[in-house]
Amino acid sequence: MAALAQQGDGTDVPIRTNVFKPAKVDLTHERLAAIQAPAGFGVTVFANGLKNARILAVAPDGTVYVSRRDQGDVVMLRDQDGDGRADDGGRIVANRAGAHGLAIRDGSLYIATVKEIFKAPIKPDGTLGELEMLIGDLPDSGQHPNRTIAFGPDGMLYISVGSTCNACNESNPENATLLRATPDGKSRTIFASGLRNTIGFGWEPRTGALWGMDHGIDFLGDDVQPEELNRIERGRQYGWPHIWGAGGVNPQSTPVGEISKEQWKALSTPMVLGYTAHAAPMQMLFYPGGSFPAEYTGDAFVAMRGSWNRNPASGYEILRVRFADGQPQKFEPFVTGFLTDGGRTHIARPVGLAVAKDGALLMSDDANGTIYRVAYRGGAGQMAAAATPPAGPMQQQAMRGGGVPLAKDREETRAAGAITVTSATIAPQAAIPAKHSEYADGVSPQLTWTAVAGARSYAIVMEDPDARPVTPFVHWLAWNIPASVTHLPEGLQEQLRLTEPDGVLQGATTRGSPGYYGPRPPVMDAPHRYHFQVFALDTMLQVPPGADRDQLLAAMRGHVVAQGELVGTFQQQVKPPK
Repeated sequence: MAALAQQGDGTDVPIRTNVFKPAKVDLTHERLAAIQAPAGFGVTVFANGLKNARILAVAPDGTVYVSRRDQGDVVMLRDQDGDGRADDGGRIVANRAGAHGLAIRDGSLYIATVKEIFKAPIKPDGTLGELEMLIGDLPDSGQHPNRTIAFGPDGMLYISVGSTCNACNESNPENATLLRATPDGKSRTIFASGLRNTIGFGWEPRTGALWGMDHGIDFLGDDVQPEELNRIERGRQYGWPHIWGAGGVNPQSTPVGEISKEQWKALSTPMVLGYTAHAAPMQMLFYPGGSFPAEYTGDAFVAMRGSWNRNPASGYEILRVRFADGQPQKFEPFVTGFLTDGGRTHIARPVGLAVAKDGALLMSDDANGTIYRVAYRGGAGQMAAAATPPAGPMQQQAMRGGGVPLAKDREETRAAGAITVTSATIAPQAAIPAKHSEYADGVSPQLTWTAVAGARSYAIVMEDPDARPVTPFVHWLAWNIPASVTHLPEGLQEQLRLTEPDGVLQGATTRGSPGYYGPRPPVMDAPHRYHFQVFALDTMLQVPPGADRDQLLAAMRGHVVAQGELVGTFQQQVKPPK
């Protein structure tokens, strides 16, 4: 759990904000005709009367699926006569409270709700077989309950989990992140953090790089903060809640553990491009090529739902992100006109985007319940095979740090002295009590070690060499433990810096979170071994909080004077409830 942030730092920043919600008006023929798109493109209605239409997914046979969060279901739509309009009002094929994120893979539809991921086989008529719950313990939602999902080129399931708040220190490290899970849902890690609400993300076709659009912080003013386009990479932290954009500082927040905002800024990855504040980016995709002119292939489209807290209003459009050589160049409006009557009203709040089988772009509107079809009038009709982003970049990121010896056996930690490590709850080579595992309380164990003459600090590395596919799996990194401290109590804070013992820093586990992460081997695996390794150092390390194991060991090289370990085992024999 995160500690309470300390207030009273002298901040004094006046902020003026607006609450301005353009009124919803009906879609009419005149308003439809006023929607603007580039020359050669036309905008028509694919389906309407769908109420809270949100995320879109298109099956290989052209069947369109749309989630309806407020109705708690998924609707199937088909255009079997090819006239560019759904044949009927749609058919409900799944009912789950809060249904939102959708993805299709290997003949199955995946559905994300607030806390669950479901999977169902798609039948030949487009309806679904029985829903199977794969994940049932995603974090509670708070302010941002709209989970989105997508399969990466590496075959793994990526899950966007928004923050519970506008700007706060989350107690659950899985909030405000992008998660990476196995397709069966049995294991997952935090791929990237500091992402307030990255509903829209996708992989650039040429490079395989992952890009996402993050929602900026509210109540900083009409023009602050910009909506962020980020290149999302494993292990990176993108600033929220304390730093925004290219290095802006949020005056509302305070990091825990007495970390300064300048330190937090140094740990954060700045955005690549920024767009108008409060425009609210939603579903995002890279156009794979097909019926649009060739210049659009490889560019990204983003549905911008529109602001409620800016005057004049922003968003209410489909945005194009131009890419060249795998890098974003600029934003430009693609389809506009959903904001009407001089910005006082709107006919649509764009949410979902998908490419239809014929290469047209579909956009869902959760205000009037319409799905729009954006087609190029000179299009070739049948879309060419989509370019598949290479899997290598994501696989390489996921395996980074794997396939190496335990920390105690590496060249960086070579030492002559020995340390005896004990615990009040873990006997050598014995079973680790359930309370120290993530199946139960997940609290760190009490550890004691023998003092080493000449030591100026101690470091802890906890690893599991029996984990797969990344081995060893890092469960805990802590360093700059003062030489006077040879005992750590049970249940340390899971944050970057501790204030008791003061100044101890903690790094990123393989899970992607700071602090202790307890054993969580797959159910019925043979017992895994967990090595609590303690190192005595002749220096205090200049390593930033949140560092990974390899960064820590590189800094320890040549400074280790003694080492020791305590090994415990853990096996989970009972499948936990989802």
